[in-house]
Amino acid sequence: MRSCNRAEFNGLHPGRLAGLILFALLFAGVSNAQQSGETGAKQEAATMTERERALLDRLEKLERRLAEIEARTSAPAPPAPAPALKQTADEKQAREEDRGALDFFRDTTINMTVDGYYSYNFNNPAGRINLLRAYDVAHNSFSLNQAAVIIERAPNVEAGRRFGLRLDLQYGQATETVQGNANNELRPQTYRPVWQAYGTYVAPVGDGLTVDFGKFAGSLGYETNYTKDNYNYSRAYYFNFLPFYHFGFRAKYPVNDKVTVMYHLMNGAQQSEDFNRFKSQHVALILTPVKRVTWQVNYYVGREQRDVVANLNPTFPTQPTQPGLPTAIINPSPRGRFHIFDTYVTLNATDKLTLAGEYDYVVNRVEEFSPPTRVAGGAAYARYQFTDLFALTGRAEYLSDRGGLFSGLTQALKETTLTADFKLDDGFLVRGEWRRDFSNQPFFLTETPGLLKQDQHTATVGLIWWFGRKQGTW
Repeated sequence: MRSCNRAEFNGLHPGRLAGLILFALLFAGVSNAQQSGETGAKQEAATMTERERALLDRLEKLERRLAEIEARTSAPAPPAPAPALKQTADEKQAREEDRGALDFFRDTTINMTVDGYYSYNFNNPAGRINLLRAYDVAHNSFSLNQAAVIIERAPNVEAGRRFGLRLDLQYGQATETVQGNANNELRPQTYRPVWQAYGTYVAPVGDGLTVDFGKFAGSLGYETNYTKDNYNYSRAYYFNFLPFYHFGFRAKYPVNDKVTVMYHLMNGAQQSEDFNRFKSQHVALILTPVKRVTWQVNYYVGREQRDVVANLNPTFPTQPTQPGLPTAIINPSPRGRFHIFDTYVTLNATDKLTLAGEYDYVVNRVEEFSPPTRVAGGAAYARYQFTDLFALTGRAEYLSDRGGLFSGLTQALKETTLTADFKLDDGFLVRGEWRRDFSNQPFFLTETPGLLKQDQHTATVGLIWWFGRKQGTW
């Protein structure tokens, strides 16, 4: 650029100079303004881009969050999560044990009964004893007939379990009559509380062959052990005479829906431990020809005489054996047979009227060549259920005792009984009973020792409680 000398500068017109200065200032200002504006615009553009980016990021986040919320509210609510508890091995085992216990008790019944009575004998017998009674044996006394606990786990083939077991523990006067009698057992105290104890197996034969082993109630005779399952409070002569129980095997097979066959192989009549070398047998048919009729036919044969000298416990053993087990042998041993033919039938004539009958013929010989002793006769029952809470039952019975096989005296025994049932609740029964026993011979006790009568009259009130899940006859 060419430089101006002083002369030239000094030679400019003052107005022209001022204009030039003003123009320069304006130009500089505009230039600065342009530069400043461009710089501000650039800075503003840069600043707006960062804000927009931040806003866009925030909007994207909000949109994603809103989409998640909408998805949760529009979809069905998921099930509540299980508690986040880690199942330990001990907890799993405890649950399995609880399940096993529940399954066990579902198929197991625990049943109980308490049976007591008061009986008054109008003969006022010496010793306060009612003769020829199985259970109601005491005169003018509040008495416990039986207190029993029954535990049963029956087989359940449908569930895959073919075995089962049963245990009946019984205490009271009935215990002494049935399994605590020294006439029956070598060691009666050993088995006294055990009325029944047996195991069961259902073999996969046809519709199922049921086999029991152990001690079980006899099935000869119409009446049974537990009072609640009988029509009368007192038991018939034939219940008192026929075998109460056996120990051994029994098998039962349903041929069809009308015929069932049973077979028993056992020590003998009332023998938890055999007291001779002979095993007794029992064959039975259970017939259901029509729905309202049940008929059972039984034949029993055994040898019921001892071939050892009784050494009742408690005593000191004569040999190094357990007390009560005898070693003195009767020689020659009695070889006579004991035969029982027994049959009974039940007819449900109507929904309220039930009729039943029993016939028995029994022959026994001590030796094969001995003259026989016999029992023959039967019993008839009629029961009418007036209401669910009240029923009446009549029983008439005849027993011809030839040679004293049952009573120790040759005589013709008869009895008639009338029983009224008052079922106050399911599991509580009150029974009132009048009974007359009579014979063609002086036999029954009186208040005068040695003076006998041909009859006895008794009035009895029985109270029976029972509890448990087992249905039907125990």
